[in-house]
Amino acid sequence: MAGVYQYYDKLDEIIYIGKAKNLKKRVNSYFTKNHDNRKTALLVKNIVRVEHIVVSSEMDALLLENNLIKKYKPRYNILLKDDKTYPWICIKKEPFPRVFFTRRVIKDGSEYFGPFTSMKTIRSLMDLIRSLYPLRTCKYDLSKEKIEAKKYKVCLEFHIGNCMAPCVGKVELSKYNANINAIRNIIKGNFKSALQELRKEMNIHAEAMEFEKAQWIKEKIGNLENYQAKSTVVNPKISHVDVFSVISDESYGYVNYIQVSFGAIVRSHTLEIKKKLDESDATLLQLGIVEIRQLFSSASKTVFLSERVSLGDTLKVEVPQQGDKRKLVEMSLRNAKYFRMERFKQIKIVDPDRHVKRIMEQMKKDLRLPKAPYHIECFDNSNIQGTHPVAACVVFKDGKPSKKEYRHYNIKTVSGPDDFASMEEVVFRRYKRLQEEASSLPQLIVIDGGKGQLSSAVKSLELLGLRGKIAILGIAKRLEEIYFPDDSIPLYLDKKSETLKILQRARDEAHRFGISFHRNKRSQTSLTSELDQIPGIGPATRDQLLTHFKSLKRIKQGTEKEMIALLGPQKGQKIFQALHP
Repeated sequence: MAGVYQYYDKLDEIIYIGKAKNLKKRVNSYFTKNHDNRKTALLVKNIVRVEHIVVSSEMDALLLENNLIKKYKPRYNILLKDDKTYPWICIKKEPFPRVFFTRRVIKDGSEYFGPFTSMKTIRSLMDLIRSLYPLRTCKYDLSKEKIEAKKYKVCLEFHIGNCMAPCVGKVELSKYNANINAIRNIIKGNFKSALQELRKEMNIHAEAMEFEKAQWIKEKIGNLENYQAKSTVVNPKISHVDVFSVISDESYGYVNYIQVSFGAIVRSHTLEIKKKLDESDATLLQLGIVEIRQLFSSASKTVFLSERVSLGDTLKVEVPQQGDKRKLVEMSLRNAKYFRMERFKQIKIVDPDRHVKRIMEQMKKDLRLPKAPYHIECFDNSNIQGTHPVAACVVFKDGKPSKKEYRHYNIKTVSGPDDFASMEEVVFRRYKRLQEEASSLPQLIVIDGGKGQLSSAVKSLELLGLRGKIAILGIAKRLEEIYFPDDSIPLYLDKKSETLKILQRARDEAHRFGISFHRNKRSQTSLTSELDQIPGIGPATRDQLLTHFKSLKRIKQGTEKEMIALLGPQKGQKIFQALHP
């Protein structure tokens, strides 16, 4: 028994509306299961009474649910936000009809095609129509009586060839209506009949030796064929089809719609849906289809979907796997992804807090973390042939580098090139100090390296009693494998995922910071060792020279007078002579 159920709270307000193919089974499931989702558990806790409406089919239940959600806006339901006023193409119900675009739909018997989601599309289509068929733009009442009474005079539009002057009887109503019928087909995406009529008319003029008129119509045919070529994306035999796809993240779903007519895409639209109860993609797609088909008054009986959902028995549902049909579904998915990407860019500018929260929640989900990683610390070791071993720790807050919190480490307890022992030392020193200072700990530690470096870091966390309190993982460079403690099988993230990009950036930043420190240390060691070899220079004199001249090159360029002024006559002269033998 299909129908719609409504949950009420203690204030007798509707807090949730749902639909079901089997009402009894669905409603019982809310009260007989343990719900992992916190919002669903809270919803069930607030339910005081239930009402239901029985309908004849699943599709009727979908439509009724959609309309009731819009009317009552229940607290726990998905929010469907799309109240824009879209433009339509109108063929006015009147003698010698006008064709124009409008945002107001008036129920006066006129024909309305749309709505269109892009003004660029509608202007391009109107320009094509006006170039093919001269139509009147005036608002005169062109009744037969007034035309015969010669109430009107021709205007400039007639003289420049944009109108056939029906106001003074220069064109028959049947001829004008034939043009309107051709326009109707073009708007629907059916170019075949319009092209046939134009070719027929061109041949008639050519046979009558009216070559200028024939050439004029030939140019129109060229314009129409060019527009058709740009519009047709798949086999023209695919017609009167709606294509839907869905993608989602932690908070929102995005349902894309493409309307196909004679192989051409005549409409595309993406609906953003805010999740309320961690709804599945199938649920989002089902609700999006109902909302969009109502919005655009779709009469298509066939739908192509990115994944199968139940839409009742009135529609033919296909989930294409290959060929032109699959090409359309993939195009719809690309549109949904592009829309989401653009929304992310907008949100990053106008609502940075929401942008950060979304990314952190996505990282939490992708990396199976207990908490969102608003504070991340990444470690990297650096040494060349075992000399000057150092390490670096970089800190990311809200997914961005916090450079004032970066730290360098000289390895103290390890001799030789031992990355594992070096990692164990630096991780222990870092979090021992944070514990002693009662500083905040990160939600995630990232180790640059594979299982060996990760195991070494975990040893230090165990010694400090932090194992299990801070999430930790290792990222290996070769294939970007992500390793977790006690799990030999690595995780591979999508190369384009935001989670992987943040991990890579933290890893690369730790490597850069460590290398720069290591390079400076080697340079300093090389410099000091060269100065130490000069007779008469001890540690104190070396530091005095470096402080004054800043570099070995400048020390060598210094004059004898500068040396004597800095170090005294005897030592200054001696060191100058040693530098300039």
